[in-house]
This record gives sequence, structure tokens and C-alpha cells, in this order.
Amino acid sequence: MTVDAHAHEEHPTSTGLDSRKVAMWAFLGSETMFFGSLILVMLINKHNTLGVMLGHGDHTFEAGQGMLDLVLTSFTTFVLLTSSLAMVLSLAAFRNRSLNWGRFWLMVVVAFGAIFLGGQVYEFTAFVREGLTPSTNLFAASFYMLVGFHGAHVAIGILWLLAVVYYSYRGRYQSADTWGVEMVGLYWHFVDLVWVAIFTLIYLI
Repeated sequence: MTVDAHAHEEHPTSTGLDSRKVAMWAFLGSETMFFGSLILVMLINKHNTLGVMLGHGDHTFEAGQGMLDLVLTSFTTFVLLTSSLAMVLSLAAFRNRSLNWGRFWLMVVVAFGAIFLGGQVYEFTAFVREGLTPSTNLFAASFYMLVGFHGAHVAIGILWLLAVVYYSYRGRYQSADTWGVEMVGLYWHFVDLVWVAIFTLIYLI
């Protein structure tokens, strides 16, 4: 591919940036505000109570927070953050025309994302068995909404990664234009950063 052809495929804007990347950054900006709103609701509800009591007689935010499995979530958090490294390695491989290694690292990201989601499903199931449902108290409502929406974003990211792997077998990403891998990489790194904030606010503080 010639330099002119590559430049044409980049769809530059008046800022000199690829229009697709500008659109992705705008989307991620809106997602930041979305998650910021959910986190704000969590902080507002932190010390509030609701009339439905837990089995141990305490229905505060801290009572619900005490049910969290810090060990499990720390492990799944480590797995999710490690997947960002695999994403970087995948993009580097595609840029070096090493498609097999690019696909391999993408599948590592998919596997790590699936492990993270599996941990969330296990945790949610344990909460329900303990009587902590979205209608139990303000902590539960805030927790399920915030963590659940993040989990949905992880699931969307996994599907997107699988689509990138599929299209790599259809002849894409064989040239210098690896924008498809870059876009899913930006999204995945964003999801990881959001989880760092959620993990810190809910599980550590």
C-alpha cells in the first residue's frame, strides 16, 4: 500500500486526526460522563439507608460492603488489568504484520475478559443467596447498577474482540491500517480504567 493510499484510508479531519478515532474519543467521553454519574450516585448513597434490613439487622452501605469478596475481586481485577497488556501486544503484532500472534493475544484478552465476567457472575450469585438483591438497600441498588453496567461493557468488548479476530481471517489488518484493532484497544483500555475507579471506590475505600 502506498503512503497516499494509506493517508486516504485514515479519513483525516480538519484537526489532522483520523475521524474514526475522533468519533471513538467522543464516544468514550460520553461513557466517562455516564459512569461518572453512576459513581456519583454510589457516593451519595454510601451512608444512606433503606427500610429493608439484611439478615444481620444492618441495612447501611457499609453492611452491604462487608459482604464483598475482596480476594476474589482482587484476582479478577488483576486478570482484567493484565488483559490490557495482552491488548497492547496484539496491536503491536498486527502492526508488525504478525497476524497469528495478533490473533493469539486478542484471544488472550477474550479469555481474561471471560474470567472477569465469570467472577462477577459468581459474586452476584453469592449475594443473592445471602439476601442482597437490587431491592434490598441503597448499597445493593447502586452496586448492581454500577458493576452490572460495567460488566455489560466488558461483554460488549469481548464480542467486539471476537469480531476483530473473525475479520482478521477475512483479510483485514494485513496492511498498515490497523484502525479496527486500535479502536477496540481504546475501548478495552477505557473499560479497564473504569474498573480501577469502581474497584477502588467500592472494594478498597
